[in-house]
Amino acid sequence: MSTTPSNGMEGRPGQNALAMMDEVWDVEVSEGKIQTSEFAISSPSKQRRLQSLRETPFDTTHILEEVGFDDSASAKSTVLYLAYGSNLSAETFKGRRQIKPISQVNVLVPELELTFDLPGIPYNEPCFANTRYRSAPGPSISRTNDYHKDRWHKGLVGVVYEVTKADYAKIIASEGGGAGYQDIVVDCYEIAQGTKVVDPNPVTTPFKAHTLFAPALPPSEPGSPPPANGGRISRPDPSYAQPSARYLKLITNGADEHSLPDDYKDFLYALRLYTITSVRQKLGKVVFTATWMPIILGLFGLSKLVSDDKGRVPKWMVTVTNIVFTSVWFSYDHGFKQVF
Repeated sequence: MSTTPSNGMEGRPGQNALAMMDEVWDVEVSEGKIQTSEFAISSPSKQRRLQSLRETPFDTTHILEEVGFDDSASAKSTVLYLAYGSNLSAETFKGRRQIKPISQVNVLVPELELTFDLPGIPYNEPCFANTRYRSAPGPSISRTNDYHKDRWHKGLVGVVYEVTKADYAKIIASEGGGAGYQDIVVDCYEIAQGTKVVDPNPVTTPFKAHTLFAPALPPSEPGSPPPANGGRISRPDPSYAQPSARYLKLITNGADEHSLPDDYKDFLYALRLYTITSVRQKLGKVVFTATWMPIILGLFGLSKLVSDDKGRVPKWMVTVTNIVFTSVWFSYDHGFKQVF
């Protein structure tokens, strides 16, 4: 996995498994309540965009501590939040997460690029969307498979939602309580409605938006045991894993709902999906499911049980979750992958 510039911020090691659990919950367990493109709202005002130029990153822990989900004061303060993955979809953003955007606009973020390097669950949800800085060096790997994930070279395309600070706290809570994520601020350039082809060199005036970013750490050495408090669960090649059909459908649905540019939608629809292609893989999935899914589902239930009203879980739960999911991928890499 590639390394990423720190920009003066350090990640919180060993906590991204909780965020990954919430992604799995969104895709496989929960059902959205919104099925249509109910995003016909105005874009952020010129005044709000100018105001954003003075903003700096938040501490996600402080946001949850200081902001109540129904805090009237926080409801008057807004955050410009950049979405690029499943939160593009109304089913996830307005349905599952119950977020009510005030305004929204399609944007290009030249300094970032879309990746699928957040590991999920083998055989089920292999990976989830993330971003990395385009200046980050890529892995030196000779690939025999092309899953079409590296065919877009114009920067990150997404949607900036203006949300209340209270709703931003909800977003952080729904992403594992901010565990493993940093809040970063990036330059965004508006993509006009009706744009068919993204201009990689925009000349319009940028504004700034916040987004949640999971920094990449160097992968562990092959054969090393799962650490009890290790860094983020990492994969050796961020371009190798394929997203599931269910997960990618949330992203493509969102791209259609927001009328993102045609060339970007073509890129999304061309991504190769994870597909089981052999009897041995099918058998591997059966054995894996019987072995690990009772434990994983137990973690889902326990994390919901011990979390507080702001979506935060105790440190011991973070450690347990990280140990389990590091062990899951260790067993896949050094067992299931070899046999099946």
